[in-house]
Amino acid sequence: MADGRRRVRRACGCGAAAAAATCRGVGHRRDPSGRPKFVFDEVTGVWQCTVARWHVGFCDLSGGQGLLGQVEGRTAQVVADWLLARPSAWRDQVRYVAIDMCAIFKSAVSRVLPHAQLVVDHFHLVQLANACVTEVRRRATVQHRGRRGRKGNREWELRNRLTRNAARMRAEHVDDLQAELAALPARIGGPILAAWNAKEDLLDLLALARTNPDRERIAMLLDRFYHRCANTDLPEIHRLATTIETWWPQILTFIHTGITNAGSEGTNRVIKTVARDAYGFRNPANQRLRTRCATTRRTRGHLNPH
Repeated sequence: MADGRRRVRRACGCGAAAAAATCRGVGHRRDPSGRPKFVFDEVTGVWQCTVARWHVGFCDLSGGQGLLGQVEGRTAQVVADWLLARPSAWRDQVRYVAIDMCAIFKSAVSRVLPHAQLVVDHFHLVQLANACVTEVRRRATVQHRGRRGRKGNREWELRNRLTRNAARMRAEHVDDLQAELAALPARIGGPILAAWNAKEDLLDLLALARTNPDRERIAMLLDRFYHRCANTDLPEIHRLATTIETWWPQILTFIHTGITNAGSEGTNRVIKTVARDAYGFRNPANQRLRTRCATTRRTRGHLNPH
């Protein structure tokens, strides 16, 4: 059983960049901005996208500048172009870039900011681990019962408890959960318990952030997680282990620094709220302007105007 269990990320939107005197961390995020628009190119005979559905935004997570800029699209090139448009002195000051597990941003940042360290936000790792447990539970139920889970199926009734962090549960509740899984038919309870243990092992590893762990402690918990995954025949857990292995350098940076992209998540919430309040935007330029006004701290009165 598991024995116990954020400062930059990707952000969405579009807009003009703000000049930065100093910027220790940058967060990236992509999000839907509305419906895409297409026009028919009579020369090529192909419909061309003129307004992208996705925007990419950049946030200052170490200072008070909030949203730095937004661009249309969600390709590595648009990210690289925005970064290359910043002064070289600005780019040289960026030490960390927090993202979720998106190869597009990883490629662009590694190319334009080779000196900056990439950080993977642990929120998305926990979300991925919980999704694996849910997938295992659903598959085991269908294979054994021939249908989806429903009220009266104990594994379905435990679905929310399975995604909770055991470190935040009382010991007797954790023991009860394990006992209930053991009492289920082996074809259901066994896979779910194995997936839950692997998830808790990963959470134990991520909990080392901001505790100044030594290399031996990190290696021990990482090895325990990999062994747990290797000792199962669950493809969902093998996929989770492969993802952790692929992104391990960026995860290790998170463990050492504790940097997350919580700031860009908050900015993203404001961006979506602005869009909902306006019942959507037909003009991307207007959306960028309104977003800038809503996500800069000075406009919201968080900075001393004097």
